[in-house]
Amino acid sequence: MTVRTRIAPSPTGDPHVGTAYIALFNWCFARQQGGQFVLRIEDTDQVRSHPASEAKILEALRWLGLNWDEGPDIGGAYGPYRQSERSAIYRGYAEQLVAAGHAFYCFRTSEEVEAIREQRRQAGLPPGFKLTNPQLNAQEVQRRLAVGEPYVIRLNVPDSGTCTVFDQLRGPIEIDWSQIDMQVLLKSDGLPTYHLANVVDDHLMEITHVIRGEEWINSTPKHLLLYQYFGWQTPTFYHLPLLRNPDKSKLSKRKNPTSILYYQRMGYLPEAVLNYLGRMGWSMPDEREQFSLADMLAEFNILRVSTGGPIFDLEKLDWLNGEWLRGLSEAQWIERLQAWAFNEAYLRPLLPHVQKRVEKFSDVISLTSFALSGNLKLNAADFHATGLLEETTRKILQFMLWTCEQEAEWNKNVVEKICSHLSQLLDLKLKLLMPPLFVAITGRKESVSVMDAMVIIGSDLTRARLRQALSVVGMPSKKELKDWQKEYQTL
Repeated sequence: MTVRTRIAPSPTGDPHVGTAYIALFNWCFARQQGGQFVLRIEDTDQVRSHPASEAKILEALRWLGLNWDEGPDIGGAYGPYRQSERSAIYRGYAEQLVAAGHAFYCFRTSEEVEAIREQRRQAGLPPGFKLTNPQLNAQEVQRRLAVGEPYVIRLNVPDSGTCTVFDQLRGPIEIDWSQIDMQVLLKSDGLPTYHLANVVDDHLMEITHVIRGEEWINSTPKHLLLYQYFGWQTPTFYHLPLLRNPDKSKLSKRKNPTSILYYQRMGYLPEAVLNYLGRMGWSMPDEREQFSLADMLAEFNILRVSTGGPIFDLEKLDWLNGEWLRGLSEAQWIERLQAWAFNEAYLRPLLPHVQKRVEKFSDVISLTSFALSGNLKLNAADFHATGLLEETTRKILQFMLWTCEQEAEWNKNVVEKICSHLSQLLDLKLKLLMPPLFVAITGRKESVSVMDAMVIIGSDLTRARLRQALSVVGMPSKKELKDWQKEYQTL
């Protein structure tokens, strides 16, 4: 048997460090076993999926050096590797399940489904979708289909008993079927949900080992049921522990930068980032902290993974990155520094904004420091000098952050649209809106245009600086955040 693993990210936002963490362990396992590592794009969420997000995922994994054997960009014998290009495949399998009595057409509205969930909640039962007798008779189903009544296809799930999930890291895990809802397999738009597409694709692409995050444990009974209904061989499952913030909560962008490209832009070495991710729940036999990808591969044993939640600590990453930097030769150091930001591709867009503002080369450093820095040296007095009320400044920064997070693409037109949109939302003229953004993004009272600065430093660093600015002027309280979110959504 040829070992085949996969990473299957959704292109719905930034390439997450959690994606890189899971990809690393899949890559190591496949390479160690002489197998293949597959990249598949799970873009069935047509509302949130975006080509720009897919491009960022590919860029981030390449930067880390986690190259794949098959994928949407290079093809392979099991393509296509985007789920949006495989939609016809899933419908056939969903209807096969219906014909066998393992799934059913469900014509209930979202309101009716929610009413069923609420009834179960009030009865003290798990709030999943369950019906004692879910299926209409064949004649009624055909009548509704004939008149074009909207429907989804749902999975038939046992009402009682226990499903045993065998995880290679955790042993047998028992989950009551009463907790598992009758999952939608095919949505009303004809596209599959993750659960159907995931199982069908893993089978057709001959994935032998599924190595993923522990958040999927409770969904595994649905997947096992699908393998059983189809009569397919079940892959071997490993559920890795979730990355955690220092307070033990699930790693989130509100408490830690989570975009891989943020770490690239900040000047971390890919070797250090991989090294750090490799230490998340795993360790070298000799317990040394600094090791290369080749070192990890040579000693890799997935059974050494600890199931305790590893802490993603930026201070530890900074220390480790410093160790890698100090290990470079002078020639390597210069080469890496130039590749990071002192290269023509990055500096050229700065020229039109700098050249007309300087009188001597020594002026360039202070004028471009915003583009060649990570976090800035900010203080509250800089924001007070804008003349705006503190609450207004904080709201501008928070609303700008939320607006930026919704944009997959990033260019001058997008940034201008964001600023114009925010000006309308807050009913503030641009000349009043821009000063706190100017300080947050450039750290200076005078520099290049703030919109140009946002384009130059990129979306990841822009959002990181907005969060930093909020930490300086005052993060919204839980009540404020709730009120602002409601206001933002209403506007």
